[in-house]
Amino acid sequence: MSETQQLINNLLDNSTTYTSIELFAGAGGMALGMEKAGIEHLLLNDFDRYATETLKHNRPSWNVIHGDIAKIDFRPYKGVDILTGGFPCQAFSYAGKKRGMDDTRGTLFHEFARALKECEPKVFLAENVKGLKSHDGGRTLETMVEVFKSMGYEVLEPTVLKGINFQVPQKRERIFIVGIKKEYADKVTFKFPKPSEKIYNLEDALKKGELFDCDVPLSQGQVYPEKKKKVLDLVPAGGYWRDLPLNIQKEYMMKSFYLGGGKTGIARRIAWDEPSLTLTCSPAQKQTERCHPDETRPFTVREYARIQTFPDSWEFQGSMTNQYKQIGNAVPVNLAFALGKVLVRFLDDVAKSEFRGFKNL
Repeated sequence: MSETQQLINNLLDNSTTYTSIELFAGAGGMALGMEKAGIEHLLLNDFDRYATETLKHNRPSWNVIHGDIAKIDFRPYKGVDILTGGFPCQAFSYAGKKRGMDDTRGTLFHEFARALKECEPKVFLAENVKGLKSHDGGRTLETMVEVFKSMGYEVLEPTVLKGINFQVPQKRERIFIVGIKKEYADKVTFKFPKPSEKIYNLEDALKKGELFDCDVPLSQGQVYPEKKKKVLDLVPAGGYWRDLPLNIQKEYMMKSFYLGGGKTGIARRIAWDEPSLTLTCSPAQKQTERCHPDETRPFTVREYARIQTFPDSWEFQGSMTNQYKQIGNAVPVNLAFALGKVLVRFLDDVAKSEFRGFKNL
């Protein structure tokens, strides 16, 4: 190892932990994964009172701010390393895209962009539903990228990551947008995490094994109405509405029976040997069932949390309905951990490049 490389390694070993701000933090899926990667949170914000109660309950030391993001001044956090957030997908005005951020006023994306402008992180990570790619014919995403570029960031190609590729026992897909401050973009490279080889299934989520060191704890959970339960009693593990007798298919699906498409998530009973379908905010929601393999019921709160790879020690606040909503909206912890590790690697490379620049002075 060269003397210069040894100096760089010593510098990194003695450096402070990388810092982040997370907006629209929800119940903490992204924050937990980032924390596991060694990133320190300076501020977390969400408008959902129960989500922020969950964050405060589990991490009293975190600086959690509940309320309207528009009222937060991010200038005191200028120089933070990372900004993350999953803002809701909203359409914008398109005045020739000449007004930059002004075209996004009145949206939560505008507030994310304002935070980016005020705190000037080295890198940002924005996440959203996969459908953002096609939202409003792709113009919404195009406008977001243009705004980020106008603020001095090199924006990587927005990339869809699948949870099942990152030790998440769930077929969940999210789109991620990464932006690098232009002063670093030509010196270092950000690479999305590489997919892991093993795909975990529902049994890995709910039973003792590689992902968890015990079976899923008992907890509260919703129940199906009796009419729906009688229908789902007829669906085998791994099956869905097409496995029902024809007359029941027509009765249960109603007009949807005559429309095109597979609709494989309707009246769906997950098998032990497959990953779960994407969890929704309500486990008994009409036509998006996620039924337990052996029992005719929705997944419980703790089962939901396991499928999102939350640790059993993470306690959700609020009513049972609100807990399901928090978990269903979350970024899976293991996916966030994979992203956190590559962010740390990227920031290590930034530190190395700055050290080399200092040595050359």
